[in-house]
Amino acid sequence: MFARILSWIKRSIRRLRWVIVALLLVLVWAKWGPMDPLFTTPRSTVLLDRNGELLGATVAKDGQWRMPSTDSVPDRFAMCLIQFEDRHFRDHWGVRPGSLVRAWQQNRKAGRIVSGGSTITMQVARMARGDRDRTWWNKFVEVLIALRIELRYDKEEILMLYAANAPFGGNVVGLDAAAWRWYGRDAKSLGWGESATLAVLPNAPSRIHPGRNRDALLAKRNRLLDRLLEVKALDSLQWSLARVEPLPEFPHALPRIAPHLLTTMLVEGHSGQRVITTIDRALQERVNDMALRHGPVMRANEVHNAAVLVMDVETGEVLAYMGNQPDADADHAGMVDVVRAQRSTGSLLKPFLYADMLQSGERMPDQLVADLPTSYEGFAPRNYDERFDGAVPASQALSRSLNVPAVRALREHGVERTRRMFLAMGLVGLDRGADHYGLSLIVGGGESSLWELTGAYASLARIAIRYSGSAASVEGAVHPPVVLREERTWQGQPVLNAASVFHTIQAMQGVNRPETESGWQRFAGNERIAWKTGTSYGHRDAWAIGFTDRYAVGVWTGNASGEGRPGLTGTLAAAPLLFEVFGALPDGAGFDPPYDAMERMAVCPASGFRAGPDCAHPDERWIIHEAVRTAPCPYHHMITVDTDARHRVPPGPGSHQVSWFSLPPAMEYYYAPTHPAYRTLPPWLDADGATSAQRPMQMIYPEQGATLFVPVQLNGELGRVVFQLAHQRTDATVHWDLDGNYLGSTQREHRLASVAPDGEHTLTLTDENGDHLVVRFRTISSRDQR
Repeated sequence: MFARILSWIKRSIRRLRWVIVALLLVLVWAKWGPMDPLFTTPRSTVLLDRNGELLGATVAKDGQWRMPSTDSVPDRFAMCLIQFEDRHFRDHWGVRPGSLVRAWQQNRKAGRIVSGGSTITMQVARMARGDRDRTWWNKFVEVLIALRIELRYDKEEILMLYAANAPFGGNVVGLDAAAWRWYGRDAKSLGWGESATLAVLPNAPSRIHPGRNRDALLAKRNRLLDRLLEVKALDSLQWSLARVEPLPEFPHALPRIAPHLLTTMLVEGHSGQRVITTIDRALQERVNDMALRHGPVMRANEVHNAAVLVMDVETGEVLAYMGNQPDADADHAGMVDVVRAQRSTGSLLKPFLYADMLQSGERMPDQLVADLPTSYEGFAPRNYDERFDGAVPASQALSRSLNVPAVRALREHGVERTRRMFLAMGLVGLDRGADHYGLSLIVGGGESSLWELTGAYASLARIAIRYSGSAASVEGAVHPPVVLREERTWQGQPVLNAASVFHTIQAMQGVNRPETESGWQRFAGNERIAWKTGTSYGHRDAWAIGFTDRYAVGVWTGNASGEGRPGLTGTLAAAPLLFEVFGALPDGAGFDPPYDAMERMAVCPASGFRAGPDCAHPDERWIIHEAVRTAPCPYHHMITVDTDARHRVPPGPGSHQVSWFSLPPAMEYYYAPTHPAYRTLPPWLDADGATSAQRPMQMIYPEQGATLFVPVQLNGELGRVVFQLAHQRTDATVHWDLDGNYLGSTQREHRLASVAPDGEHTLTLTDENGDHLVVRFRTISSRDQR
């Protein structure tokens, strides 16, 4: 008996050997053969916030809403799909012969194709092959591909392939796109009725559609819900609620919460990807709403564009990215991402220069600096209010954004040296040499972007909050903003130290503005916010950037076209939005002084310099270490006066010495009228007595060694140069001589205009007491410049 059975097996093997070989070859091919990706169709670009919530998406290059595959399929949809399409999905190897035979019998009886008998895996195979005729040959190929899919993928991965590529009517492909287009939310939040609707939709998406044939679609959905009740996938309450859920009426528009960031991600090479960002969707929507509220006020002045960037200081992550005014239309460049646009920086670079000069030992935080009429080779900076203070504390020069002291500081510090520091702080848009920018670099002569500038200000804050007594604690503190959820490490020591940054923050927290920029007072109570505004030449760009120890916020307003508008200033146009955004953020705790990088130092309260031997009543303050390299106070001198200190006198009976604060004549000329407590040096009681310790007069314009560019008038004649002098005595008479030629005399207001031909010149000034001053300068006419 056993021999007959063995003989029968051998005969069967010989008869079926080629079938067995073929099956083995198919198995080897399916399991180990080369395999191209199943789906190469283009995908939509999907922008997600830090929690995976949708911010926006684009259609794929072929015009379909087809989102990249996710890492899982929602349980409800998976259950609905399996119960509707393939109840034995988790038990078969991709093909159910019984289903194919039953489909063949149904089709033969009906005389047309009414059933395909395909498993979910076979449907994935059909989707992968594209739009092909429903023939038995194609069905056979689908069987082979389905076998291959089952051997290469697990069941969950097959469900993900189906969910990502199934058609859902119109130009909607994939579950994620269908959930957003038909229900306006993500697939994971769909209820049972909604999941069942989408599960039955791919079965005949061209014939049954949420917008048409609604009765047929509703009947299919309800039969599926009945089946789910039968298998106890949902209880009777869930079943009854799901059956009364309405079908979607029309496709929904996808969210457009951060459209400019989405466009920028496309440009940066993220097309067809699921881009997970650091954006906080709720904050992003609030920022958009704030900008919409400010829009009418801006448009009243024909200003149509705005951009906002909100960052977490510690991580550098971008929490809100508004690339342009949400309601700006195409006529006003509404699709331009202004966050990345290069624009004139206005005064926004001044804090970095201030900090660099502090740590270089070139400045004390509050030392008096000159604010005088200034001209360097034809470049004559002006303050916003067209006035001069003569002398102003460096911290106030920063907080008031005075241009003249900033330009004078840049000339002292060096343009190229300063530019390299800007680059090291992340302002990489300033990539041209010093000769290109010149001294205008500090007042808007260079260009940067809101992205770079807000990132640089956030880096200042990071240096301050991370410092814990050593350079190692601020390693990697300077880096650009981060908008993608990726693991990053930053290295390198900051170019600015913690103490210089702390003094800079203190100055920025005391921001003040000239009276002509009325309205700044409403922001003065925000003491924990260090902020700075900027306005470009011609009122084309209005900036406001601020930070606390927790957040950095940058705002730009203007016209993307570059059109300037009167009144478009950082204080009036950008600062209100800046502080409204800060109002939506949790408060910071403030910045702790970096005592390890500072020391107690005697400071002259009148001049802000290190106290000199003649300074009376110096203050003890915590000051950056490097300040020891600065000069002691140059403005306090011991003078001998009479009993009531009304006159200077030679030493002798009835005289005594006092410390007197006295500025150079040019500074004093502008400083004294606005400082009632300031007292000029008392006059000598005897005019023939000892000479003054200070020169009584000083040239305001031109400065010693200056080069003046003289315009040529329309009639071809040279324009006149207006010379200006400051004298300590208000009643002094000054005689003017240019190159040996007498020009005239002046009293009280020492100004005199004269023609100065091209070349070197010597101006000699003499007062009635015989004191004289010699100033040498050079003139170049505009005809020579041509």
